[in-house]
Amino acid sequence: MDEQRMSEQNPYEILEVPENASFEDIQIARDRILSLHPEDEKSQRMVEAAYDSVLMDRLRKRQEGKIKVPEGIRFAERLTEKKPPKLSLPQMNTSPSWLQRSWDQPNLQEATIVGSCYAALGGFAFLSQGTDTLAFLLALGVGFSIYWLNRKEQKLGRAFILTLLALGVGALIGSALLQTGLQTDPLQPEVILSCVIFVMLWVVNSFFR
Repeated sequence: MDEQRMSEQNPYEILEVPENASFEDIQIARDRILSLHPEDEKSQRMVEAAYDSVLMDRLRKRQEGKIKVPEGIRFAERLTEKKPPKLSLPQMNTSPSWLQRSWDQPNLQEATIVGSCYAALGGFAFLSQGTDTLAFLLALGVGFSIYWLNRKEQKLGRAFILTLLALGVGALIGSALLQTGLQTDPLQPEVILSCVIFVMLWVVNSFFR
């Protein structure tokens, strides 16, 4: 490409593109012309200068509101458009922190083990209906509860407290049920009370840690 002829042309003519050419077309034209003169440094400098002139012309027209320059064109003077910050509402905790730390979500295997254990103890309680046997079954349930809760967090004190809590709540609920006339022969009150306690132990063992 003759340097004198290029100097007499405007940047669009040097790049061989119309003034309404897209940014992609301008880039393609620049790369094509540069590839035709890989060893001609003067021609390459003139093409690059023409390309810069086109970009500056597009920027000027954009500032005047005549055209919209694609986002792909980058200028050193261009200020980065700041996106408005996203507003997010604070998360509201609907339960106390101590309860969230103590709450557990058992998987199917754990729920099956705990449920089977207390179901078996409840079944033996119905079959035996003996005071000594019921006391032994309750002792087994308490021992399993302490073991299972301590297994989760390795905190024996917490396991002991939760087990006592289950015993107390189960006893209160069982006593209230007996006062409503739930007792029916041949079931003894101790059997119903033991079964309610086993249910509370299952709840604590399954959903607490």
